[in-house]
Amino acid sequence: MHSKTLSLRTAAICLILCLYNLCSTYPVFAQQASRTVTGKVLDENKQPMPGVAILIVGTTSGGTTDFDGNFTLSVPAGNNELQFSFIGYETVKMPIPANNNIWLQMKPQTMTLDDVVVIGYGTSRKGDLTGAVANVSSKDFNEGMISSPEQLINGKIAGVQIMSNSGSPTAGSTIRIRGGASLNASNDPLIVLDGVPLEIGGISGNNSNFLSLINPNDIESMTVLKDASSTAIYGSRASNGVIIITTKKGADSKLKISFNTTNSLQVRTQTADMLSRGEFINIVNSNGTDAQKALLGTANTDWNDEIYNVAFGTDNNLSFSGKLKNIPYRVSLGYYNQDGILRTDNAERITGNISVSPGFFNNYLKFNVNIKGSLNKNRFANGGAIWAASTYNPTLPVHSGNDAFGGYTEAIDNTGTPVTRGVRNPLGLLRQYKSTSDIKRVIGNADVDYKLHFLPELKFHATVGYDYAEGKGKIYVPEEAAEYATTGGRDFTYGPQINTNRLLTTYLNYNKTFGEFTVDATAGYDYQAWKSSSEKYSELNVAGIEQKSIAASDQRHVLLSYYGRLNLTYDTRYMLTATIRRDGTSRFNKDNRWGTFPSLALAWRISEESFLENWETLSNLKLRGSYGVTGQQDGIGNYNYLPVYTGSQSGAEYQFGNAFYPTYRPEAYASDLKWETTTAWNAGIDFGFFNNRLSGSVDFYTRKTKDLLATVPSPAGTNFDKTILTNVGNVDSHGLEFGLNVTPIDTKNITWDMSFNATWQRMKIQNLSLVKGTAITNTSVGPTIDSYYFQVLSESYEPYMFYLYHQLYDEKGKPIEGAYADLNDDGEINSDDLYRYKSPSPDWILGFSTSLRYKKWNLGMSFRANIGNYVYNGMAMNTGAWNTMSYNDYQLNNLSSSYLKTGFRERQFLSDYYVENASFLKMDNITLTYNFGKIWNCFNLNASAMVQNVFTVTNYSGVDPEVPNGMDSSFYPRPRIFSLGLGLDF
Repeated sequence: MHSKTLSLRTAAICLILCLYNLCSTYPVFAQQASRTVTGKVLDENKQPMPGVAILIVGTTSGGTTDFDGNFTLSVPAGNNELQFSFIGYETVKMPIPANNNIWLQMKPQTMTLDDVVVIGYGTSRKGDLTGAVANVSSKDFNEGMISSPEQLINGKIAGVQIMSNSGSPTAGSTIRIRGGASLNASNDPLIVLDGVPLEIGGISGNNSNFLSLINPNDIESMTVLKDASSTAIYGSRASNGVIIITTKKGADSKLKISFNTTNSLQVRTQTADMLSRGEFINIVNSNGTDAQKALLGTANTDWNDEIYNVAFGTDNNLSFSGKLKNIPYRVSLGYYNQDGILRTDNAERITGNISVSPGFFNNYLKFNVNIKGSLNKNRFANGGAIWAASTYNPTLPVHSGNDAFGGYTEAIDNTGTPVTRGVRNPLGLLRQYKSTSDIKRVIGNADVDYKLHFLPELKFHATVGYDYAEGKGKIYVPEEAAEYATTGGRDFTYGPQINTNRLLTTYLNYNKTFGEFTVDATAGYDYQAWKSSSEKYSELNVAGIEQKSIAASDQRHVLLSYYGRLNLTYDTRYMLTATIRRDGTSRFNKDNRWGTFPSLALAWRISEESFLENWETLSNLKLRGSYGVTGQQDGIGNYNYLPVYTGSQSGAEYQFGNAFYPTYRPEAYASDLKWETTTAWNAGIDFGFFNNRLSGSVDFYTRKTKDLLATVPSPAGTNFDKTILTNVGNVDSHGLEFGLNVTPIDTKNITWDMSFNATWQRMKIQNLSLVKGTAITNTSVGPTIDSYYFQVLSESYEPYMFYLYHQLYDEKGKPIEGAYADLNDDGEINSDDLYRYKSPSPDWILGFSTSLRYKKWNLGMSFRANIGNYVYNGMAMNTGAWNTMSYNDYQLNNLSSSYLKTGFRERQFLSDYYVENASFLKMDNITLTYNFGKIWNCFNLNASAMVQNVFTVTNYSGVDPEVPNGMDSSFYPRPRIFSLGLGLDF
């Protein structure tokens, strides 16, 4: 759509103004009579357009508009026409009027096939792409309070699923491209930031959200590589797709100052469906013992009201961009602070970004230096308060009226000690728990590009990158807190953990056109080394007595790579892309260290054929096909192939006299560990009609992953553990993706854009056995509740299906406690009657967004839907039985409202009754923006009102149908966010 090209506006200003400065040093038509032509150029919102290129038709001379969109040209006699062009807008030719004054409003164009898309180790024209590649520019990003970069493209791209792990501002997201390709190894995509591949994983104090250390406001575009032909250039790190993040750079124009601020209020939406105070009292009085009835209080406490609050957030960004002499630059500062709706939860981030891009020798030699820094301060709320607020006795007051336990009402036994297995005061859990962290991160890269003067078609490129992160934290719980009353509280510091990532990339690129043939060839070398180290520390109580010791750690690994890519294009119709990469990793032994990953892709632009030249409504029609192999070695340990000893558990000590010495035990290892490889095929079609006002793509893919890096039961006596990480088995997956972009209305005053994407995908385990011909079912996978596993890995089935008993019901449809189907008809109910039931993975993933512009107003909305995903409602199971009301003689616990339907006495852990259809429709965002234009002839102003997480339509009875792993045991609700934003450009 046209908005995708608008993101190139800054780049266009850089190029055009640079050319203008060069051209303006020469006298033009000095010997001819001339006339002066003046004018003003505006965009579709009637705002000034700086940097518009103006050409005097019939000459090579011209100029550009200034910051206010004005221009003045000296036009030679006999030249009566001007041409106006700007990337992202339709080129306009118009005659010079008699009064020599022009007023022009330019019109955005749809995304053209000539637009440049960032790909691995270079760029490509959109029309020349042979693989499944999607690009989202800053103009199309999601808006609102955005805490982490991946949220910018949520719901925007077919085949890409992004799910926030909770409603906390400190939480990260689960990102899946085409569902992932592995079981135990990482399924996270490779993230490449300005040419630097980032390490997957967190750091002390921020383990779940490493991307949050990057300011979303500094990002210009995000490109997603999905199929093997586009990802194979990254070899062993690309089995799960690649996301390339390109940050904003300096503009080749006058100084531009931009400031934007977004301020928000967050409110809670849904909480666990528990008994009301009245229902709770009635059930205790009806079914409870006299001792239980005596535990009822007289207070009326809504514990959710106590732990949740309205949370304030602010996000402020200031940037300076322009050109200092011949050096384009951009400097930005950002400040983000967001409270969580759960009291005491907070995330704070300060960021800075410097980018300079000087060019020399007519840009034969170019440098690009980027330095990004961030300081993050988090305070983590005690997540146990969410469970406690759901189950704590609603008839008890918050405060006890005395000083015990900090004044909070707590359940105590007859000795005055907090009861064993008791639920603690929810507000006390929050107020008396202080967990803070500090994270510093610096990511820098320096690029050099040199076109050889004697052979300008040949370019040398080198990148030196460095990523440094340091994290540490502190946990304090006073000794009077009931949660740690028996151990004397907690008071200790952990860290610092230091992660470093060093990169050297060098490659040669040759690009030349020979008649109808265009050759684009790249050959390069990468070296990347990671190190993660942390000091030994002890978990102490307030008195300084050690409760637990954490060993020091020093983890390292290295990846060496050689790669090449060849792009051939003939007559803009026929395209071929071939890549090969050879990776060597330190995570495998020397015999298995190297892997080779090739790919091949072909494309045919049918719309350029002569037999379709008279089809005027057809703008683009291209067939694509690709094959490729990628590898996997992320998500596993650095030394799994080596015999490593580790400290034994507490108590496993050897006594010499009166002294006890810790012992070490060997870890399980597989000396022949090797690459997990994924072979993928992709077939696709790109289409466009009516000058691409209707455009889209359809892709079908299939993948086969072999030599899975999976943790499986090890044969008895073969290793030091009952399970082992090794290469075992195969997984197949396939899917269908569809994307559509439409501009139904495109007039001077009204523009309406719509986009829709749909994804269908399936994965099946083919083999999991270490012994050929032996079927394997691994039931020890996924999250647990009280040591129960609920999911399974089984051959010939989808991974992580629920593995449960089939619940039986009476004639009224009420579940019968303890009654399950005897599926194998052996007359008894045991583990042989467990069956595979439903999957947490959706059948369909849908996304829809629309933008309607009327003059200076713009209304945007985005929706997402999942169809066919199921969730195990562990919260209802774990609190939905009578015996969960009391685990001791001193405390009553609230029950799930599901108890009113089931009447269960005991928890039914493995009943399929608790597996619910969690299909949903969500309205993620609605934004209304008004562009005020120029204020006091000084600055441009726009204002926005936004709502995020607007509504959810679902039949799921829990807090949120979108739950990681499909297991809902106690979920931090995602908040509804109301925001106001202002943007100023000077």
